[in-house]
Amino acid sequence: MRTVVLTMKASVIEMFLVLLVTGVHSNKETAKKIKRPKFTVPQINCDVKAGKIINPEFIVKCPAGCQDPKYHVYGTDVYASYSSVCGAAVHSGVLDNSGGKILVRKVAGQSGYKGSYSNGVQSLSLPRWRESFIVLESKPKKGVTYPSALTYSSSKSPVAQAGETTKAYQRPPIPETTAQPVTLMQLLAVTVAVATPTTMLPRPFPSAASTTSIPRPEPVGHRSQEMDLWSTTTYTSSQNRPGADPGEMDSWKPGSVLLDEGLVPKEELSTQSLEPVSLGDPNCKIDLSFLIDGSTSIGKRRFRIQKQLLAEVAQALDIGPGGPLMGVVQYGDNPATHFNLKTHMNSRDLKTAIEKITQRGGLSNVGRAISFVTKNFFSKANGNRSGAPNVVVVMVDGWPTDKVEEASRLARESGINIFFITIEGAAENEKQYVVEPNFANKAVCRTNGFYSFHVQSWFGLHKTLQPLVKRVCDTDRLACSKTCLNSADIGFVIDGSSSVGTGNFRTVLQFVTNLTKEFEISDTDTRIGAVQYTYEQRLEFGFDKYSSKPDILSAIKRVGYWSGGTSTGAAINFALEQLFKKSKPNKRKLMILITDGRSYDDVRIPAMAAHLKGVITYAIGVAWAAQEELEVIATHPARDHSFFVDEFDNLYQYVPRIIQNICTEFNSQPRN
Repeated sequence: MRTVVLTMKASVIEMFLVLLVTGVHSNKETAKKIKRPKFTVPQINCDVKAGKIINPEFIVKCPAGCQDPKYHVYGTDVYASYSSVCGAAVHSGVLDNSGGKILVRKVAGQSGYKGSYSNGVQSLSLPRWRESFIVLESKPKKGVTYPSALTYSSSKSPVAQAGETTKAYQRPPIPETTAQPVTLMQLLAVTVAVATPTTMLPRPFPSAASTTSIPRPEPVGHRSQEMDLWSTTTYTSSQNRPGADPGEMDSWKPGSVLLDEGLVPKEELSTQSLEPVSLGDPNCKIDLSFLIDGSTSIGKRRFRIQKQLLAEVAQALDIGPGGPLMGVVQYGDNPATHFNLKTHMNSRDLKTAIEKITQRGGLSNVGRAISFVTKNFFSKANGNRSGAPNVVVVMVDGWPTDKVEEASRLARESGINIFFITIEGAAENEKQYVVEPNFANKAVCRTNGFYSFHVQSWFGLHKTLQPLVKRVCDTDRLACSKTCLNSADIGFVIDGSSSVGTGNFRTVLQFVTNLTKEFEISDTDTRIGAVQYTYEQRLEFGFDKYSSKPDILSAIKRVGYWSGGTSTGAAINFALEQLFKKSKPNKRKLMILITDGRSYDDVRIPAMAAHLKGVITYAIGVAWAAQEELEVIATHPARDHSFFVDEFDNLYQYVPRIIQNICTEFNSQPRN
């Protein structure tokens, strides 16, 4: 019996060894049949953001057409992970608009991202973001394995082709082998798994039931398609979240917010928002008004083309409080403001508002519209910023039905830079109806072609987008931004001799204050300096001492009366050396000299030196001042630059006339 048992054990062991060897051989054969997969480059769509992809470094293939402005890019060279991967590749120059393969590498988040226009793509500025990436040519490093399947932070994998293997989790392939023995414990585990509801994996929400009862808002602008009604809601537990079930408790962290890139603790929201809000491109800080043609003759189709250009400009400009701001005025019989500079503070909202504009109809009264903008649009109440150039872009279908020259001149003298876009001008047999021939050249700031665009057909209007954006942002060439009130270095040369007296000296200072109040004071606008003289000279303050109007006015008030003789010639030389030698090259230099008597020294040579150095000199004489001496000091023609009053108390009467003469002289300069 014992022998039989041993024999049976030996047989069982032998059988087991045979099965073991057979299984091993079978697995080897199966392994031989399974070929090692080749590396395939995943393909993505243009709208895929780098932040959606978890892999720290990967190679992808971009399709053609990613230069489109709707694929938003944030930054230059180093891009915020909220950017389109392929859009950033085109912006950086690694790809052109035909697409191709790129290498993407994640890097640390930046404290700021600078927008720029490059390779047909306008990237936007961004204050900060938690993660960045750079784009390189698709040259794999030796020894580095790149994923054939990308891992996404959402269950929705934005694959470019059907069947592309890019999901975050994939079931491993099951080799076609003979069935393996299943133990009792494995069978029990499978049974329990099937019978028990899942408690570890969260159910995607909102559930099917909840989405039918609570409407899901449509995406706005460039908000991600995955962001839904729950994206900005904070929960402390799964019980008080709509559509939740107890099975989600393990995957839901209390006090978290659901973003399209996963769960983010609430404390991180101080450095990250659901959607980055740009502060605007600081390199294009302008206040822009678009005057659009709403006349009946334009028709609905061409009006839509006009609005499309506006939307593209709004997108390309990167609207924001630290960059460009834009409003829209429509003209017909009468102009009307659709929205001003502070109505919409980002490109997304502005584009949405533009889409809602409806045509008004009527004539094409462009001159009336320009006057309206000059008087009403660029005000502080409407969001106008003193440090930003004012720009008006006028779009005209055909020709205006009123005159534009006078209205445009007043606009230019107010510091408004006028651009004209004319589309489909008058045919030969229509020119008799044009009210003002050559109206565009009469209206713009310079007739050198910089401020004018002419488009032969409405279907070619889109071609003006890039050159228009480039020109309106070129603040160095916006010539009309500099006006008579914000472009000078003004030096007051004040007689402090004994004959003036303390009371009259305070009246002179009030006169200086009244003149100063008329100018726009800052380090980049008009600057003020002052010299007091008797036999000697004293610099009260230079051009670089104070950079705001309140500080300047306080400094003038503090000037103390000196008393002494009257050496006006020496005072002019002193002002040239101590004030105007330090004037900025691009500033107009104005000297305003106030005296109450004849000079003890010669004024002719110092006055000639001032004129030769380009200093425009105004001479104001009081009481015992010599008229012929004032005319020598004053810039030619003397009748516009020299004034005489018999009493100090009458000085104030000349403030408007002096300001008017300064501005008339400034505006009479050639526009080319």
